[in-house]
Amino acid sequence: MVSKYRPKKLIVEGEQDKRVIPELMEKNGIKWGETKDTAVVDIEPYGGDGFIDRDFISTELKASGLTALGLIVDADDDVNARWDSVRNACLKSIPDIPQHLPKSGLIHVTTAGIKFGVWIMPDNETQGMLETFLAYLIPDDGESLWNYAQQVVDEAKTQGAKFIPSHRDKACIYTWLAWQNEPGQQLHNAVMQKILNPTHPKALPFVNWFKMLYDL
Repeated sequence: MVSKYRPKKLIVEGEQDKRVIPELMEKNGIKWGETKDTAVVDIEPYGGDGFIDRDFISTELKASGLTALGLIVDADDDVNARWDSVRNACLKSIPDIPQHLPKSGLIHVTTAGIKFGVWIMPDNETQGMLETFLAYLIPDDGESLWNYAQQVVDEAKTQGAKFIPSHRDKACIYTWLAWQNEPGQQLHNAVMQKILNPTHPKALPFVNWFKMLYDL
């Protein structure tokens, strides 16, 4: 069953993405809206990357009234493999989808006139995830502490810390946040309170992609 649609929709892997993106965009001049029904973009957390599926994407693109659909996924260990899986899932619905993911993120107009976008966290080129992208937003005066947080995380791993290697970036950002005032803020609160700098130059490529995709 297709959920009720508003014209602009974004599908993400999880709740962290759903919470962080509105705060990031608010701090970059977009009035987001106070409720789900008034939000400028409807963000749907899928609960993983299972939406990289040709039938799912085909169904989403056929929703009545849709004008723009975006997908945000984590690169994890291999951004090229991730893009190949996304592209293959889209070929059924978008046979002219570009072979290569642009560094600035994909924005492609389908034959039906729908704007279709893909962003692979953190930057369409590097392995990683949402937390990798958020590390880009650490203020310049926090870099020394960030470097130390990474050293501490790596040392903790040698002492038996149980996080898996692919979650190192998560461990690092939460360690850094644990040392802020107040300690241990959630990711979206860190953006809202500017503990992470939402207007950092390294945030701008994503912000620009989002604004262009959704005509904001």
